[in-house]
Amino acid sequence: MLDPRGRRRHNLPLSADINITNLVDVAFVLLIIFIITAPILQGGVEVQLPKGEAAPITTADAVTVTVARDRIYMDRVPVSSLTELERLLERQLAEKGTRRVYLRGDSAVAYGEVTAVLGVLQRLDVVDVGMVFEPEPRRRR
Repeated sequence: MLDPRGRRRHNLPLSADINITNLVDVAFVLLIIFIITAPILQGGVEVQLPKGEAAPITTADAVTVTVARDRIYMDRVPVSSLTELERLLERQLAEKGTRRVYLRGDSAVAYGEVTAVLGVLQRLDVVDVGMVFEPEPRRRR
């Protein structure tokens, strides 16, 4: 049998099998990428929160202020001083249209540093302050 160009065609059997090796390789690469990036996307500043009993945070409309061992952060942005925190926080609260702030403090930070941030919040007339901490494991009775 000749093809349209005048050459001989060899009768090769057609195979309807799908080669999924490449698909599996791509799936594994994507899985590894998601495993690596998932903790990064949860984000936030890494602090050792004190433990206590409370309900989980359910709203995302608040501003989060974190007092870490080395510095203060406002929504993951490092702040160099309390006056800068006050200025940035006032602008952020106006943009979000809320007066709610979540305060996260590292358990190793001195109490005075956290109260200094609370003083800034009081000067800005923030009345809805939520203290964030790790939930204690429930004890079975």
